[in-house]
Amino acid sequence: LYLGLRQPRITDDKVDEIMDEFVDAVQEVFPGCCIHFEDWKGTDAMRLLARYRDKVSCYNDDIQGTAGVTIAGLMSALRVTGGKLSGQRVLFLGAGSAGIGIANLIASAMTVEGLSEEEARARISLFDINGLLESSRTDLYDFQKPYAHRHASSRDFVEVIRSIKPTAIIGVSTQGKAFTRQVVEAMADLNERPIIFALSNPTDHAECTAEEALTWSKGCALYAAGVQFPPARVGDKTYVTSQANNLYIFPAVGLAIYATRARRVTDEMFIAAARAVAEQVTQAEFEEGLLYPPQTDILQTEVRTAIRLCEVIFDRGLAGVERPQDITAFVHSQLYNPDAA
Repeated sequence: LYLGLRQPRITDDKVDEIMDEFVDAVQEVFPGCCIHFEDWKGTDAMRLLARYRDKVSCYNDDIQGTAGVTIAGLMSALRVTGGKLSGQRVLFLGAGSAGIGIANLIASAMTVEGLSEEEARARISLFDINGLLESSRTDLYDFQKPYAHRHASSRDFVEVIRSIKPTAIIGVSTQGKAFTRQVVEAMADLNERPIIFALSNPTDHAECTAEEALTWSKGCALYAAGVQFPPARVGDKTYVTSQANNLYIFPAVGLAIYATRARRVTDEMFIAAARAVAEQVTQAEFEEGLLYPPQTDILQTEVRTAIRLCEVIFDRGLAGVERPQDITAFVHSQLYNPDAA
């Protein structure tokens, strides 16, 4: 039973024409309104974000929020290993809009630490249904091509791990069980604390479970998933598992944009949000296996993150309101209290 319009899908040019009209209308009726692009097809999502991000206040949570929460997890993991983001080698399983969005933000964060854009991208590789993205492939979208490096072609993910020697693998493939025992063991052979993020959801799409990653790595993996898995027991230790959920980023970004009336939404803001989230994880929580703050304290996590974001927005001159003397008090004054009389 199909209730939609029984016509061929419109072309990209027509989509852009309609969206231009919509964006112009929003700015006319609601000046300064931030537009959130939600659930667009991958190629449309990337194109529309690139089309409008430097013109109006807008963002795409599926791309940028997912990227922000992933980088927060990486930054937390690096607090455990002691490394820098710019020193990591990251391999993705999945090269759609989510994977490329995460890769782009990781590259931006690496440039903050001193790498050139080219150097940053060289530390990031992606693997899709047709194998490793490499320079001889002719089937790539334009947004994938910056990560098509001069590697030997391969359709064997374990072989690519052994060749590239990543410190982190990130699954955004929606291929359940794609991180096999061989994949996890290959990562553990290369790294004392391998970073393994299985971000696909729902649960049966996750590249591996927490129990699998921790068991196969003998408890060494720094693991996060896009879904919430139960605690995993390895030997005599029980690990609390981390969920890399956009709820750590999306509300804080929205609050900061609303409070400051931000005129643009930048990569720097999502990197700052990621860092703020990562810095809120305690040593005791790391020892339990967590890479994100407990969700039981999510409101305060969001508020602290939003405060950091507001500082960035004011510092960069992107705010549509004057900078308050007390940003913390200012952010708290913008909160909605459902219990207020």
